[in-house]
Order: sequence, then C-alpha cells, then structure tokens
Amino acid sequence: MDEFDLIARYFRTARLERAVDASATVLGIGDDAAVLQPAAGQQLVISTDTLVEGVHFPKDCPAAELGYRALAVAVSDLAAMAASPLGFTLALSLPQATPGWLQAFSSGLADAARDAGINLIGGDTTRGPLNIGVTVLGQVPAGQALTRSGARPGDLLCVGGSLGDGAAGLEVVLGKPLPTGLPMAAQDYLHRRFWRPLPQLALGQLLRGVATAGLDISDGLLADAGHIASASGVRLLINGPQLPMSDALRSWSERQQLDWMLRGGDDYVLLFTLPRAARSQLERWRAAGHAVCVIGEVQGGQGVQLDLGLGPKPIDGPGGYQHFRSTDD
Repeated sequence: MDEFDLIARYFRTARLERAVDASATVLGIGDDAAVLQPAAGQQLVISTDTLVEGVHFPKDCPAAELGYRALAVAVSDLAAMAASPLGFTLALSLPQATPGWLQAFSSGLADAARDAGINLIGGDTTRGPLNIGVTVLGQVPAGQALTRSGARPGDLLCVGGSLGDGAAGLEVVLGKPLPTGLPMAAQDYLHRRFWRPLPQLALGQLLRGVATAGLDISDGLLADAGHIASASGVRLLINGPQLPMSDALRSWSERQQLDWMLRGGDDYVLLFTLPRAARSQLERWRAAGHAVCVIGEVQGGQGVQLDLGLGPKPIDGPGGYQHFRSTDD
C-alpha cells in the first residue's frame, strides 16, 4: 500500500473530512495545501502537538484510543486560547502500514473529530518510528484570545474540573497495582480520562472577555500555574484544601491524591484567572454544566505558593512533567 492508497482508505473519509459542517474550509484534502477562510473579525489560532511512542504514550497501546487522544490533547490548546475549531492536519510516521491498526486509529481519530467538532483538512504520512503530529487551527474574535500573560493581583485562580485523574488513569492503563476495592466503574472512568480527555472548548469560549489569563493543564497544576505566574509577572497562591477531586481518586492515600492533583498532568482542564468582580459568573457556568471552582488567588510577587492549611510555602524546582528531562536530574 503506497501513501496515497493509505490516505484514501483510512483518512479521506466522511467521518474525518466532514465531522462537522465547516463553511470556513474552502479547500480540504486533495491539493498541495488546504485553504481556510476565517469569519470576518476573527483571528487565526494555531497549535501543534507531537506525540512520540515511549515518551508521550505507552508502546503497543490501543490504536483507537491513541487516535482519539492525539487529537483531543491538541484541540485542548484551542480551548485554552478561547478559540473555536476550524480544522486540523495530521502528520503520521509509521513503522509499517498495518491495515487493522490504521482502521482502529482512524476510527478513534474520527470519534475525537466528531466530539470536538473539527474536520481533517490535510497532512502527511511517512515510514519511520511511530510519531503523531497534529496541528489544529481555530478562530477567536479579534483581541479576545486568552493568553497566559494577563493575570493581575487580586484575581481569583480557578480550575475547570477535577485534578489528578489523568495521572491515576495512567496507572490503570499501565496495569499498575491498584487500591483494594477500587470499583470497576472508577477504573473505567480513569481509563477514559487518560485516553479520551474532553477539551473544554465551550468553557474556553465562555471565558472570552472575562478571564484575564488561562491555559490547559497538561504538565501538572504546579508547573502550569508557574507558566501563568511567569508570563504575567505575578505570584499564584494555591489553596490545597480547595482542589477538586473526583470520587475515583479517593481510593488512594491522601498523599498520593495530593501529589497527582498537583504534579500529575494529563488532566486537560482549564486553569484561569478571573477578576473578583466576575465571581458571579462561576455560578452561571456551573449551572450550565461546567465544574469550575476557585482554588486560590493572584498576588503581587513571583512564582507559585501552596497552602495546605499551615500557611503558604513556595514551590521550589520542577512542579510537573518535563519533556526531555535528564534522568540524572
């Protein structure tokens, strides 16, 4: 099977090219490049994610789950910028073209495209170690993109959902020893939270013109809070007792729960800062089904502090997952 046959059979499908009615796509797959036409008054938002076997996902993992996750984590970057999806491209490197694997992978990818409301508009395939590159494109009203650099002292620090589920889900996926009595329903939930995270696109769009800074939590709460603190030139205070936790996480020890909520990563919920005057918005967002809550505040200063009930303590050293970190560190 050559490259063109592979693309035609597994990726030029209605489920991927027409997952949603997208008038912005003037020209999709089939030419040398795609052509998009963002709506008037909109700015283009672009993000690229690369997933490498053995670094970002376990070897020999289910192809359908991998296809879903690869697109979902990329689309989460659009949610973090308060953008609406326009389309995505796929650059896929494969050791060999195995029909069963490709069918399952494209099926999972199509499920994610449907759930996120985004179409495949192009890409590339080649032979090599398993490597998945996804570029997502979105649009946001001019001047309303949510960035990391707008947090101000006095703002509330908020999160869009429970923390630690991604890290616990990885334990389930890897077949690690689990707590005695962990319900099967909890295992299924954590399995889904790792393989099929749901980008908070609707919440991100609600934050337009309201939140002052934001991002999605991929590297862990402490590490990603540090990104906002650094970009905004402020200090973030996190109140440990206010961190939201799912019922599925409660079977582990309190120490493990806290470590995963602070450092685990892979949660893909939004972390954002909100002016105190806009606090009433939180109740409306909760009523609309968004599990938002306040977990701290923005202060003058720098860095991240954590208060576990005994007073604020500064966070020193890496707070979460670090790509290419040396094993000698």
